[in-house]
Amino acid sequence: MDETPTMSRFDQAYASNTAPWVIGEPQPAIVELEHTGAISSPVLDIGCGAGEHTILLARLGYDVLGMDFAPRAIEQARANAAARGVDARFEVGDALRLAGTSTYRTVIDSALFHIFDDADRAAYVRSLHGVCRPGGLVYVLALSDAGRGFGPQVGEDTIRSAFGTGWELESLQTTTYRGVVGEAHAEAFGVAAGTMVDEPAFLARVRRL
Repeated sequence: MDETPTMSRFDQAYASNTAPWVIGEPQPAIVELEHTGAISSPVLDIGCGAGEHTILLARLGYDVLGMDFAPRAIEQARANAAARGVDARFEVGDALRLAGTSTYRTVIDSALFHIFDDADRAAYVRSLHGVCRPGGLVYVLALSDAGRGFGPQVGEDTIRSAFGTGWELESLQTTTYRGVVGEAHAEAFGVAAGTMVDEPAFLARVRRL
């Protein structure tokens, strides 16, 4: 796996409005989790990006914090929440060094896990363990290696091996991740830039022991 992208790379994507994961709506897989009652407060939306999931959950009455290490992402998330009249909380923070102890019952990771290289992935999982309550759940939505290279991709074994001691992987399902095709992928995908696509993904449900 390539090295973990830098914060400045993400900040630039937000500044230039070229982030392919900013789709103006929550991921369908996360919406379905909420519909099935799988999410319990307090919730951490880690790598929240433009804030769609935090806004969704805050509007529905959840105690939720959206966190991202890209300052421009948090700026956009706060602006999006204000535009929709939703009182949602956001903070700039480092997923590899989360503060607090046993704080959250649910953590939502939509397209963060898959960006990390091997060393940072291990640090991330340790960081998550520290802020999850015993019995708390982490949901990981990550692009699958069965996809067309829309973004960083992971295999099933990567997810299984990442959550070892201190965790129980309760389920690992195939699903889809929705994104916007940019100029870099338009020709390979055979669609116009700006087209919304649903790419193969995994949805993991992991319990903190």
